[in-house]
Amino acid sequence: MKRILIALLIVGGGWLIATRNAPVGTPAPSTTLSSAPAGASESNAETVLARAFENQQSNLQIRAQGVVRKLLSDDRQGSRHQRFLLELGSGQTLLIAHNIDLAPRIESLREGDTVAFFGEYEWNDKGGVIHWTHRDPQGRHPDGWLEHNGRRYQ
Repeated sequence: MKRILIALLIVGGGWLIATRNAPVGTPAPSTTLSSAPAGASESNAETVLARAFENQQSNLQIRAQGVVRKLLSDDRQGSRHQRFLLELGSGQTLLIAHNIDLAPRIESLREGDTVAFFGEYEWNDKGGVIHWTHRDPQGRHPDGWLEHNGRRYQ
């Protein structure tokens, strides 16, 4: 009985964090997290992403930002995706796979630019992938986005 109570408390705490940090009007799963306030030495989101990578965990809806380290060619198989490598302040790198069939492409993107994101983290052995950086046309997944130079792409 104690184990069930502890599990319920953990899930409930995750839900509170998710609903408190989710953007207005965005349905938030229990894994939605956001970064710590500006000026923090290491953001909450970066800590969560580091743990997710270490534990090979996926399906985390997360908000953070990083610096573009490398622009990659578009993935043109199936849904088209703009792809680039983003480095977090912690040094972890993420592949951003931004669906350009459902959201506008960031035409002005350059290496060294800062990009904020709200999307779903999927584990891989190179740091992870962020996808779902667009609106869900069927309304079953939280709407994601990328922000670059003051403009939101979703």
